[in-house]
Amino acid sequence: MATLVTARPISRPQTRARDEEVLVWPDLVFVEFISALVFTLALFVLSFAINAPLLDEANASVTNDPAKAPWYLLNLQELLLHMDPALAGIVVPTAWLIILMAFPFFDQNNRGQGKWFADAGSVKNTIFSFFVGAAGTLALIIWNSGKLALWLNEWFGWSGGKTLAFLERAKAIQNNLPWPGWADEIPYLWFNLKILDEGPGAGVTTFQKIDLPYVVVDLGLPTMLMVGLPALLIFALWRIGWVVSRRDALITLMSGFVGVFLMLTLIGTAFRGPGQELIWPWDLKTLEGIPGEEH
Repeated sequence: MATLVTARPISRPQTRARDEEVLVWPDLVFVEFISALVFTLALFVLSFAINAPLLDEANASVTNDPAKAPWYLLNLQELLLHMDPALAGIVVPTAWLIILMAFPFFDQNNRGQGKWFADAGSVKNTIFSFFVGAAGTLALIIWNSGKLALWLNEWFGWSGGKTLAFLERAKAIQNNLPWPGWADEIPYLWFNLKILDEGPGAGVTTFQKIDLPYVVVDLGLPTMLMVGLPALLIFALWRIGWVVSRRDALITLMSGFVGVFLMLTLIGTAFRGPGQELIWPWDLKTLEGIPGEEH
């Protein structure tokens, strides 16, 4: 009895068309090579145009004024001028890294994945949020530096006086408001804690106390602004119909952060002079321009 055997073609992976491939050479390496040439040329031009003299060997007993961190940390150094050091240097960076790690879990929609501005309205959300973040940060920096009150006084003859003196900057809230006498002496514990029972300090009772004005100004106010203003921005854009999905909210949040980040870096790099005061970049005096200083 004969058996009919039908040959079936071997299943092989479908080959991709050439226009769907991106090869390392020349597609990637050539672009990287051109980018390296442009970067090197720009570095030579900047080195020729901007004077960057070699100074004396660093002296641990002498601190330059202004003393600035590396450029990639100037945003955090700028934050240190406006809030508690632990909040600016530890809590804020850690919290933001956690938020970034949570982005993929918050938005699990794969639609338009890998495409720039795939969602309708993402371009306007990005641009608007970026400029709101940058402009809002600049406004807060100018206010907290006291420059706004100074300019208002120079331009319009306005002076807050004793009544509105607390509006001049954040620290004025701590110094000029009539806080009650107990506000800076709130103990951590509700019972007496005896530290020393014998010796010269026998019977001394010691408390760690909370300085309420400091907590409000250096911890509470910055936290409220950093959390409340982004939430208010997202809510406002949701009300006008610009934010309609989780991805829109994340785009708004990330774009605003980039604006804040760049503004903090720019201010810390070019607009902070001696004593970390706000000045114009052309007014910043280097060691070359200071009589009697060697370099």
